[in-house]
Amino acid sequence: MNKYVIEGVNIDSVELKCLLISRGIYVDEAVYQNYKGIARLSKSPLCCNCLILSDGTIAQLTDMGSHLRLLSGMLDWDNAESKKLTDNLATPFSLRMKNNAATLFYKNEEIDTITFPPATDFYKQKTASGNPFVGNAVLQGVDWVSFQCLWACEYAATGDACEFCFSGVDFEATAKKGKSLPPAFPAADVAEIVKYAINNVNVCNVQITGGSTFNGEREAKHIIDYLNAIDQLTTKPCGETLLYITPPTDLTFIDRYFSLGASRIACSVEVWDLALAKKITPGKVNITGRKEHLQVLEYIAQKYGQGKAFSNLIIGLENFETLKEGATFLAKRGIMPSASIWMPMGKPVQSSMKAPDIDFYRQVKELFAELYLKYNLEPTPCKGLNVCIERDIWNFATNSKI
Repeated sequence: MNKYVIEGVNIDSVELKCLLISRGIYVDEAVYQNYKGIARLSKSPLCCNCLILSDGTIAQLTDMGSHLRLLSGMLDWDNAESKKLTDNLATPFSLRMKNNAATLFYKNEEIDTITFPPATDFYKQKTASGNPFVGNAVLQGVDWVSFQCLWACEYAATGDACEFCFSGVDFEATAKKGKSLPPAFPAADVAEIVKYAINNVNVCNVQITGGSTFNGEREAKHIIDYLNAIDQLTTKPCGETLLYITPPTDLTFIDRYFSLGASRIACSVEVWDLALAKKITPGKVNITGRKEHLQVLEYIAQKYGQGKAFSNLIIGLENFETLKEGATFLAKRGIMPSASIWMPMGKPVQSSMKAPDIDFYRQVKELFAELYLKYNLEPTPCKGLNVCIERDIWNFATNSKI
């Protein structure tokens, strides 16, 4: 694992990844030109770019220039709002060309040499029915195809969207305009995208995610259709199929999902501090309920084993003590606490766009490493996800023998 020094502070690759995710990067035009047709690197934020540090650690690459332009267009900010956002989200990180290689800088200090996944035509494709891949699915790292929102979020449509959710902003805006929410993405198209990704990009893991619904049964038909369609059209991925779901009251749906090929299932609580969660994730607390989330997670862990249930905790939204309480509660019960780094690049969360400092991320890394080893919770094997850091923490834990 690489070691770095930033402003006199020693950090490792996991901590640098946290900083890159939460601060974003400015990418010089010469980088795009140099890697055009060679690497998977696009100016479009919808293509979910990533970079690879020299030790193989994969991190989200959010080019703040293009990202801010996208947000300004989506959210119709005036000039004052746009300037405030730009000022709040100024980043010290940049990618520039040096010695014919993409090089990461912190201010004017060279940090590391960067590579990217190889170029692909994935985002140029359309399904047989005409749906574009871009905007509906993304490639994460080098071995994942992910569907970020296959069905609409009913919480967002009623004004109860999670504050940090980029897709929720869009659904909420659609509902406010009196427009109908989009239908669920067709199962045949999902399977077609998965097949293309497996055969042409060599991915081996699939992530299926939708919007939150008023009850888990409402989305069950979609999930079952997706799993069946993937099974019928493709050879099974050699990796994992992760489901992010609303907790159903009928737990037989959980058994059905596993029987159809799900590897792990998440009912994410995101923010453990319940008082804060009521403000940041109002739909999940006030409509579904914390108790219902935990009931499903514990059912999965007890019936299917350690780490088969997991819950994202958004790192950066609450203080370390409540985060520690939640991660420990989950881990003790065989539930994987998944560390997903907050990206303060959309609308503010509780009027804040300030990401934590390095000491906070170090505490999180060390806490989760201890919990993973103590409770035998190995995250999904992969080369790394763009925003989630549990595999990176596992690698740190096993190499360090905490």
